[in-house]
Amino acid sequence: MTQTIAPRVRTLVLLLLAAACALLAGAGPASAHAALTGSDPREGAVVDKAPAQVSLTFSESVSMDDDSLRILDPKGKRVDDGKPSGTGGTTYSVKLHAGLPDGTYTVTYQVVSADSHPVSGAYTFSVGAPSETSVTVSGQGAGGGFVGGLYGVGRYVSYAGFAVLVGGAAFVLACWPRGSGVRVVQRFVVSGWLSLTAATLLLLLLRGSYTGYGKVADVFDLGLLGEVLQTKAGAALVSRLLLLAAAALFIAVLFGAYDKREDEEKRDLTFGLAVGGSVVAVGLAATWAMSEHASVGLQATLAMPVDVVHLIAVATWLGGLTALLVALYRGPADTPVPALAVSRFSRVAFGSVIALVVTGTYQSWRQLGSWTAFTDTRYGQLLLVKIGLVAVLVGVAYFSRRWTAQLAEATPAAAGVASARRVEKGAGKAPTKASGNASAKTGAKASGNAKVAEKESGTAKRSGTAKGTGGSQRAAQLARQRAAVDAARQKRQRDADPNRFGLRRSVLAEAGIAVVLLVVTTVLTQTEPGRTEEEAKAAGTSSAGSSAPATGAVTLDMPFDTGSQNGKGVVRVELDPARVGANDLHLYVERPDGTAFDIPEVKVALTQKAKDIGPLPVAPDHITTGHWSASGVQIPMAGDWEVTVTVRTSDIDQVTISKNTQIG
Repeated sequence: MTQTIAPRVRTLVLLLLAAACALLAGAGPASAHAALTGSDPREGAVVDKAPAQVSLTFSESVSMDDDSLRILDPKGKRVDDGKPSGTGGTTYSVKLHAGLPDGTYTVTYQVVSADSHPVSGAYTFSVGAPSETSVTVSGQGAGGGFVGGLYGVGRYVSYAGFAVLVGGAAFVLACWPRGSGVRVVQRFVVSGWLSLTAATLLLLLLRGSYTGYGKVADVFDLGLLGEVLQTKAGAALVSRLLLLAAAALFIAVLFGAYDKREDEEKRDLTFGLAVGGSVVAVGLAATWAMSEHASVGLQATLAMPVDVVHLIAVATWLGGLTALLVALYRGPADTPVPALAVSRFSRVAFGSVIALVVTGTYQSWRQLGSWTAFTDTRYGQLLLVKIGLVAVLVGVAYFSRRWTAQLAEATPAAAGVASARRVEKGAGKAPTKASGNASAKTGAKASGNAKVAEKESGTAKRSGTAKGTGGSQRAAQLARQRAAVDAARQKRQRDADPNRFGLRRSVLAEAGIAVVLLVVTTVLTQTEPGRTEEEAKAAGTSSAGSSAPATGAVTLDMPFDTGSQNGKGVVRVELDPARVGANDLHLYVERPDGTAFDIPEVKVALTQKAKDIGPLPVAPDHITTGHWSASGVQIPMAGDWEVTVTVRTSDIDQVTISKNTQIG
């Protein structure tokens, strides 16, 4: 049975690793976690004269250097002084050169948000009138390219290493103390420490290039590394390395002095190791909480400890589950995982799931802010996938609990059968007459053999020590072979247990789902929160950068009824090209039968309630019967605008009607 299972395990592991790589490769560059919510001049705006400075407003504070905010003229020449400064919390500005000519100017920015993720984008505005521009903005966003992909892999490995380190150690201390002496469990926990340490060093080296322009050569720039160490993310990575040094001491005690203690002595040491290990685990989790999503935004002081609990619960559940899987499949036959240890882990996992549900609910509310964000934002969609995977994982865990219960019930019965066999074996050793005769014959034969041995003893002595050495080597080889055969037999007997075999299959399925869940979680931490994305949409900008303004006329038909005779009709408003900047507005008034007619007065106003802009009045000129027009109607920014029309059909009869439309 073992020979059949092992290839399946290897195949499944390879498939899971391939799936993980595919998901990470498809994740793309990290989305911006600070959204550009405003600018002056605004995207696509046409101003009469060149402004003295350009200002950008983000949804949260960002960090920038002299090259983070650049203004380029139509020929691609930089026209700013290269010294951006903060002018009010989340607003940053850079001064422009004096006497700039008319034309289209490009604003590019590349900054680092407060939650340590890079933000980049670009947009244009015009002075006097739009013109052609030779500036081309690279399609690669911040955090992309080879360096960005490698950084994403490093993040995944660091999360996985943390889960293996914390979950594996917790499994040994809380569920299976004898597991501290099992070699495969020791290697498993140590591999988690090595993975987390290597990934942390890699992230520290890549950090400068990742938040910059993605150049591989910047990885080896010591000056850039020094700048990284002064940032919040760099300090968090260095703190993680220091805590990993303490974790190494913890591992040495766990698999050294702790393993050598007797069971009663282990109880005294378990409490001290549990306290020390918990402190190190909390510190490691805090290095993520204090530098990423939880450290900024709504209720940060509460969000950070909640995030710490969430990370430790994930590690305890998934890391302990993987440790159990390794022990079930690779553990020695003479030290099988007892049913009691599996039962203990089942209770620990259940507590971890409860903690995950509570903390995850709070985090979802904090990062999304509305029910529609679940489906309308990428963060919400990924969160739905994560919730689905957790639900499937809990369902598979239910079957594992059933196998655990059956295994626990079968263990006492198996122990009773083994005891009965030992009694029967002892009873079979009672002396009988036949056995006495056999003993006499054996004694006579042995006496004859002794005489032969005495004759050969002289020859044996003369053969020297060489043959004696060969005999001892042969005996040692035979002993090893017998031990290997006994171990294989014990393993076959262990694997033949249907309850244990079922448990191994269900735990393997859980571990497979856990691998994919960890990948989704890693991608989720690199994705713009739904609350921020919706704020960016409301502001009419994309957090990843501005796209070209949309063009195309907008037509709005609005029926009206002032309540008087001949007071019914339809107002048609046409806005062309319905984008940021100057627009032409045409207004037509028609009777219900479609014929045009004049009214004493008509007024138009534009309002964007999301940003508290307006109402902006528009005074159209009467052109012909039932037709009014206005040119050069300025739309300051893109977004959802309310078009309000006031229609007066007599001295006392009038009505105000409105309709919303997307502009830009």
